[in-house]
Formats: sequence, structure tokens, C-alpha cells
Amino acid sequence: MPDHVVSRKPDWLKVQLNTNDNYKYVKRVTSKERLNTVCEEARCPNIHECWGKHRTATFMILGEICTRRCRFCSVETGLPTPVDPDEPARVAHAVGEMQLKHAVVTMVNRDDLPDGGASVLAATVRAIHAQAPQCSVEVLASDLMGDATSIAIVAASKPEILSHNLETVRRLTPQIRSRSSYDRSLSFLQTACQLDPDTAVKSSLMLGLGETREEVLEAMDDLLAVGVRILNMGQYLQPTKRNAPVEKYWTPEEFAELRERALEKGFDHCEAGPLVRSSYHADDQYEHYRKRVHPLYSGDTGDSTHPSNSTDMPGAAQAPAKG
Repeated sequence: MPDHVVSRKPDWLKVQLNTNDNYKYVKRVTSKERLNTVCEEARCPNIHECWGKHRTATFMILGEICTRRCRFCSVETGLPTPVDPDEPARVAHAVGEMQLKHAVVTMVNRDDLPDGGASVLAATVRAIHAQAPQCSVEVLASDLMGDATSIAIVAASKPEILSHNLETVRRLTPQIRSRSSYDRSLSFLQTACQLDPDTAVKSSLMLGLGETREEVLEAMDDLLAVGVRILNMGQYLQPTKRNAPVEKYWTPEEFAELRERALEKGFDHCEAGPLVRSSYHADDQYEHYRKRVHPLYSGDTGDSTHPSNSTDMPGAAQAPAKG
């Protein structure tokens, strides 16, 4: 990485604190159900907007201790807690109580489990669909060690969006991502696309770790080649002093230009901006994506004419995959 490290945050990264009644409500529900959120564990800068304005949260299952130590992440690393068989039901109950129309569920890496935690993630998707049939579900999975059987377990639960983050460009992956592989992540995404063409497959990139514009464009091409059609790009922010430093703050104008390039290249939907994260405005993003891919989409997931309920409609993530 470059020797020069940028320290001062630019003005466009300032966030407004908001601990209003909505914020307190989300905190109360997640605490009552004994649930972890990536909003808190990963120190997301958007927590006050998501909780305080939109009254939504990204649930993090399988405990709060990760088996990997990625340099960009502030989630605690260590010996994980035992799997809680009741956790999927508690997540689903929180989704129902919060009356979410789109729920996002992520997970810590659980390399200690034979399936990497895939069965618990799948059980959570099924529980949400049963508890709140009108709610679409987006899962952000670990790479599950690239195991095709584990990926199939998650895909079989039929999340509306199956996401796995590439996180950074190929050159920086060994320095930034612990026990992870750029090509294994691409393989995960390709497998997800092939297993269920009706599930939208999504990935995200962090910028500011020392990557070049050309490397970002190359990563876009790699994601498109394996079938990914939804892309998020945001500014990396150093969560603690022990994490990787910020090498560059990309400007809003640079993010806007990258978004245009992503759409020109063929992504069906792209969110790009300094504060964009994997689940940033995920409900609106899903609505826009479905309307773009399925022009007849009404927004009523209970309608029998909804494209996702028709075997005659092309898959949302159907695309040529690199062999």
C-alpha cells in the first residue's frame, strides 16, 4: 500500500446523529429478541439514518464473533458461540414486528461449522417468508469456504437477493481479506447465479484502500462475467486504529462516474456513493431493480401475476456465466 495515509475526513462524509423514537424502537426490538446487527457491530456510519429515519436494520446472525480477522472489519474475532437454533425464529419475529417490506440478513464467518452456517442462514430466510409473506429477503453470505453444497443450501431457501461481497480488487484481496480468495468469491457468485436464475445476485466493493480506477473497472467486468447484476460501491472508513488505514477518499463525483460506467457495462442496478454500504437503501434498491428487470412488476409480492411467481418470466440474474 502507499506510504501516504489520508487522515482527515472530507465534509461529504459527515453524518447527522438521530436517536429519535424510531431509533429507540429498533434498539428495543433487537434487544428484546436478543439479536445482533451489523449496524452496531461493524460501526456503520448510516445507523442513524437507517434506524432513525427508515426504522430498519441489518440483522447479523450466528453470533457476534467471527472466525476471520479481515483488516477492514471491526467485528470481534475469536472462538464463536454455539449455534442458537431459535435465532431464525427471533429474526423473523422482529421482521414481523417492525413490519419490514425488505429484510436484510448477514452473518459472521463460521469456518468452525461443517456448512459454514449455511443451514442457519437458510432457516432464517424460510422463517421470515413464513412470518411475513409480503417481505422480500436479502442475504449477505460469507464465502462459505466456496463449498457448492453449502451455497446450494442457501440458494434453496429462495432469498429474493443473494449477496456476497467481493469487497476489494484482486491485487488488494490478500492484504485486506483474511482467509479469503478473490477467485473463490467470484466462484461463489457464479454458483449462486447458476443454482437459481430467479434470485438476484449482488456484490459490493469498498473504495479507498489503495485501488486504482482501472482495477475497479476490472472488478466490475469480473463480476459481470459470473452473472452479478446488482453492484454497490462505497467509501471504506477505518473503524478502529487496528484496521487498515484509508488511502484515499473518493469524491461524490468519482462515485457518480463509476456508477455510470457500471450501468454502461451492463449492471441492472448500481448504488455508488461515499456512504453506500451493502444494505444501503436495500428496500428501495430492490424495488428499482425489479421494475427495471421486470417492467410488469407491480410491487405487490402477493400478486399471482408477480413476475417472480411466473415460470414464463426470464430470471432476474439470468446472464451468461464464464465457464
